[in-house]
Amino acid sequence: MERESSTPASSWLGIDEAAPFAGKKATKDAAAADAFVRRWPKVVNATLVAFIMTMPPLLILLGGGRPGAPAVWIKSTVASLAARGEPKKDVLLGGLLLPGFDEQSCVSRYQSVYYRKNMTRPPSPHLLRRLRQQEALQRRCGPGTEPYRRASERLRSGQNAGDDFVATVDGCGYLVLISYRGLGNRILAITSAFLYAMLTGRVLLLDPGKTMADLFCEPFQATSWMLPGDFPLEHFRDLGEDAPESYGNVAVNRSGSVAGLRFVYAHLDHAATPANRLLYCDDHRQFLHRVQWVILRTDSYIVPGIFLNPAYKEELDMMFPNKDAVFYLLSRYLLHPTNDVWGMVTRFYHSYLKNADERLGVQIRVFDGDEPFQHILDQILACTSQEHLLPGVVVSGHGGGVAPPPIARSKAVLTTGLNSWYHDSIRDMYWRSPSATGEVVSVHQPSHELHQHFFRSTHDMKALAEMYLLSLTDKIVTSGWSTFGYVGAGLGGLTPYIMIKPENHTVPNPPCVRAMSMEPCDHGPPYFECTKKEIDKIIDTGNLVPHVRSCEDVPWGRKLADPIS
Repeated sequence: MERESSTPASSWLGIDEAAPFAGKKATKDAAAADAFVRRWPKVVNATLVAFIMTMPPLLILLGGGRPGAPAVWIKSTVASLAARGEPKKDVLLGGLLLPGFDEQSCVSRYQSVYYRKNMTRPPSPHLLRRLRQQEALQRRCGPGTEPYRRASERLRSGQNAGDDFVATVDGCGYLVLISYRGLGNRILAITSAFLYAMLTGRVLLLDPGKTMADLFCEPFQATSWMLPGDFPLEHFRDLGEDAPESYGNVAVNRSGSVAGLRFVYAHLDHAATPANRLLYCDDHRQFLHRVQWVILRTDSYIVPGIFLNPAYKEELDMMFPNKDAVFYLLSRYLLHPTNDVWGMVTRFYHSYLKNADERLGVQIRVFDGDEPFQHILDQILACTSQEHLLPGVVVSGHGGGVAPPPIARSKAVLTTGLNSWYHDSIRDMYWRSPSATGEVVSVHQPSHELHQHFFRSTHDMKALAEMYLLSLTDKIVTSGWSTFGYVGAGLGGLTPYIMIKPENHTVPNPPCVRAMSMEPCDHGPPYFECTKKEIDKIIDTGNLVPHVRSCEDVPWGRKLADPIS
């Protein structure tokens, strides 16, 4: 008989809840956000939980109600963990997270640790200090505060912009990140922008787009990182490289003069011009310190480029002694799925992955079209065979294969992709024929959207749930060039096996390679040395410092890795 936990469900983590933020709401947006906080029921509907756990994968992932509906799964998971006597884990991740958040408004923040392995890279003391400083800055200068109101008014009116202006008036400078491209790109951009904001002492504000509020919880207490709807800069999402305020234009054509400019626009798209990539070499003392507002657009993980800047070397070395853990630590700190997304993750995990002896993630991204290709399936099977990730099968007519032991070892394969054909083919292979090792192999795919959709809430929610499910596997195979795969591996602290992008519909040889680190690849790094800034000369920046190297899947890309000793 399982004993009932005497711990109240609302404090199942042993962390006291913070009192509700009682500060004066300075804007209607803040009041609306406060009203949006969800209250969850206290009674567990066990019948509904049992029903959910028996539903097919697609229904489990999609869930049964509108966003904001009572989340019975939260209480059931809490009760299950307590009843099984799960060993208590460090839900604060070595100080990376703070106690005091309302647990039920964002269950994933403190619950995800029970679905993951222990931290593979602990945060450094200096990183923790810098995070606490950034949190204080976000609270003091964020939306709803007097400094933010004054900064917004200056942006609206253009007052005080000029070469004698100091961006840190009120002690507050701002970095606004434009919501851009697919979800994987946006997640890499968020973590990159947050690091840049910390290094330059700016408040990070996210353009929420159409879906961001449905995807992630607020990472900071008593403030918001979402750009308010009344942001005074109109049409900022339409800015391009040719804008007068672009960093490249200011640095090259205006000799660093910001006179008459209300802001500087930083364009770091993967195809940005060399002049705009000069931002990678900016030490924030040239002219950006005279601009209170910086608007950033990027679709890339720009962190490797930041590590090439000598101005930040000492600080980055103290923050990240392990160079292969930047995304891993920052994503675990920043990116907590909303309750609706986390419900998709946990329901699928408990139904199909939890009880397996081993879990393998296979992330499939095809860039040649939406139709399935035989050579992609062949590459997946060649990779998993070469790396001994999946067992072979007994060919028909060659005997019955290895008889499974009384208690056969089980392996659950999680596939993600727009098309279900690859999943169906692998599943049918292990259904029609026994594995050569006697292992029981099951294959599962949460969704198959057929086409990628941008900024659609349900599509992005399912995509985020699948990224997190991939991060909960033991080993992972990813598709080269895919930001989706970068995020799935990085969130879980997994060093992936990367399938090289095929050419001419032919399986590459080798079909996949083990990555040098779990860090994502920057597809658009600088190709000049920061000390010289000779933007008309292309050099190999993969050899400038020992921890920034060429990517396995994108040769011109750059990624972080611990130096080879």
